[in-house]
Amino acid sequence: MVMLAKPAIEQFSYIRNSRPTALFPQIPVVDLSKPDSKHQIIKACEEFGFFRVINHGVPMDFMSRLESEATKFFSLPLCEKEKTGQPKPYGYGNKRIGPNGDVGWVEYLLLTTNHDPNLLRFLSGENPESFRFALNNYMSAVKKMACEILEMIADGLKIQPRNVFSKLLMDEQSDSVFRLNHYPPCPDVQSLNGSNVIGFGEHTDPQIISVLRSNNTSGLQISLRDGSWISVPPDQYSFFINVGDSLQVMTNGRFKSVKHRVMANGVKSRLSMIYFGGPPLSEKIAPLPSLMGGEQSLYKEFTWFEYKKSVYNSKLADNRLMHFERIAAS
Repeated sequence: MVMLAKPAIEQFSYIRNSRPTALFPQIPVVDLSKPDSKHQIIKACEEFGFFRVINHGVPMDFMSRLESEATKFFSLPLCEKEKTGQPKPYGYGNKRIGPNGDVGWVEYLLLTTNHDPNLLRFLSGENPESFRFALNNYMSAVKKMACEILEMIADGLKIQPRNVFSKLLMDEQSDSVFRLNHYPPCPDVQSLNGSNVIGFGEHTDPQIISVLRSNNTSGLQISLRDGSWISVPPDQYSFFINVGDSLQVMTNGRFKSVKHRVMANGVKSRLSMIYFGGPPLSEKIAPLPSLMGGEQSLYKEFTWFEYKKSVYNSKLADNRLMHFERIAAS
């Protein structure tokens, strides 16, 4: 069992557990094989900014093979993992999340999804080519699914062309990224008297859409519209979809990006893999005119590069979109 280098537990943030209420709604489940799935997706994006997809078409072999390769990587000695390079922005990171003081009970590998010949050139292990093969197969399949979901969203919103969102991910200059997160067991959780150590602090994803899959270990939580938090039951056979900040802007706030976080587990290791579908750096992000319906735009136009820079200079929990909101006339 691999553990993070053990710092003082006081260095990490923790929260006190709250008693769950029976009134919490169920996480929306969308069967992508059903003809009415686009309507279910729209409803889930409006009410939760989050949903689970089944019958998604991604081969289970791609999912299990990448999980196996990632587990091997995170089982390597720290000195071997660090040969991958520090996350500036791509590479291996341990506990430190970003440059602004955020920390978590997590280690991770952040990669570009573009077919860079130098992808994981420092990857260690007995068979680095096997890791690269598993990554490429998985990322290609998940990107295809993400684009299909975005086209269903366009259909559900009755906007043309139907690739208005998906073309941004398909663009050769798409600034999409892929992240593998490993949350080792945190034995100190047992001594915190009803509190949990934060593995990854609360935040929204800045891109258009995020596609998450994890092993069968709990920890993920999402925030509801009333500010309460609910735990997301793990499901290693399904994917979970997050609305990102950019999609919130493009729908002029009709969809809301979901705030989420991960709690450390005291017994089991959690492994998650996330595809973040982003536009090209030069892409202008603004509410789509076809969705305005004569209403005022809630957001100023900005490029993805401008927003990405703002996110990079913020802390995880900051409301990054606040700086790009239009102030309503009094």
